[in-house]
This record gives sequence, C-alpha cells and structure tokens, in this order.
Amino acid sequence: MIRFYFHPTPNPAKVALYLEEAGLPYEAIPVDTSRGEQHAPAFRAINPNGKVPAIVDSKGPGGREVRVFDSTAILLHLAEKTGEFLGKPEDRPELLSWLLFIASGLGPFSGQAVHFQYAAPEGLGYAVNRYRREAERHYKVLDDHLAGREFIVGESYTIADMSAWGWLDRASRVRKGEDDPLGPFPNLKRLFQAVDSRPAVARARRVGEGHEFKKVNDEETKRSLFPSNYPPPA
Repeated sequence: MIRFYFHPTPNPAKVALYLEEAGLPYEAIPVDTSRGEQHAPAFRAINPNGKVPAIVDSKGPGGREVRVFDSTAILLHLAEKTGEFLGKPEDRPELLSWLLFIASGLGPFSGQAVHFQYAAPEGLGYAVNRYRREAERHYKVLDDHLAGREFIVGESYTIADMSAWGWLDRASRVRKGEDDPLGPFPNLKRLFQAVDSRPAVARARRVGEGHEFKKVNDEETKRSLFPSNYPPPA
C-alpha cells in the first residue's frame, strides 16, 4: 500500500495521475498547506523539506517501507516499481533530461510566475515580468521540441508527459489574463489536451474531493505557505 500525502496543487497532481494510470492501491492523506500541516513533526519525518507531495511505500525496494519526497523522485520510484510509463531503455537519458527540465525549470518558474502575479505585494513589476517571461520561455523550449512528436520522450506516453501536464494545467494562472494561455504554443497545447483527455486524469482530479481545504488567504495562510518571509520565532 502507498500512503500518498497531497494537496490539490500541480506537483501532487502529477503523482495522483500516475497512481491512477498504473492502478496502484493507495491511501490519499490530505495535507492542508494553508493551515500549515506540512510543518507538523509527523509530516517532516516523511519530507524534511515540508512540501507535498510525498509518499510512504510499504513495499519499497527489498520489501521494506520507504519514504519518497519530491514529485519527480516519486514518479521515477513508482515507474521503476511498476515498470510502466518509463519508455524504452534507450530513451532513458532523454527521459531524465526532460524530467529534470520540468523539475528545475518549467515547474519552478511557473510557480514563481503564479506567486508574483497573485500572491506577492503590488509594485514588484520586475519580478512579475522576470518569472512570467521565463515560464513562457520554458513553454517555447518544450513546444519546439514537440514539433512533429506526439509525446515528449520516445513514441509512448511517459512520466515526462505526466509531469508536464501537472503544471500546464495551471497555464491560465501562469499567463494571467490570456484567453487562450497555450494558444501561442500549439504543440504544447496538443500534448496537454491529449493527456487531459485520458480517463485517469478525471480520476486524479477527484482525489481528495471530499476534503475541505482552506481557501482563505489570511495571515495564517501566508505564514504557512511562505514561512521564510517572516522572522523565525524567538
């Protein structure tokens, strides 16, 4: 059994999608990051970085229980565990390259673009421009790569496509104010729509739907989500 710690945000969504695609049995455990539950000692024992997603796999390598944190690490762990959605062995270098491109570029710059357009104080125009333009540059890199290709790596659907889907799903927030946020990136839009139409996506979107996550952006939320903005307690 896999215990899946999640919040309905892009990186946990990737893991939810994999679990549903592979049909792995799992228990979804909500972590309300707006209430600061990610900072509880019990969760920090699973992810010392205090972020979701994280999993505990009761049947890890050698049959022992293991923790895995960071969405890319989790996708790799689960794909290696099941042997599914890894592509061909000869595609491995390309798979790792694009996974880390998303993990270190497209994802973080998209997240910062959203933060500075929606959460940061007014008057930070440089940061808004910097992160949004860099997110768009990453979109263009992937869009160019996808010209004439159905999937990011090789000839089959892999964890690279799942990983990209998680953040492309938030394109309307990354490119705030755009009626068709993926319109200038037709190959990327085609990939997103192809993944988004898969039955497993609908199931992944329903993970935790019965749990009421906090939606109020008050002082508690800001301190929970952005603790480094505040001085440490005396």
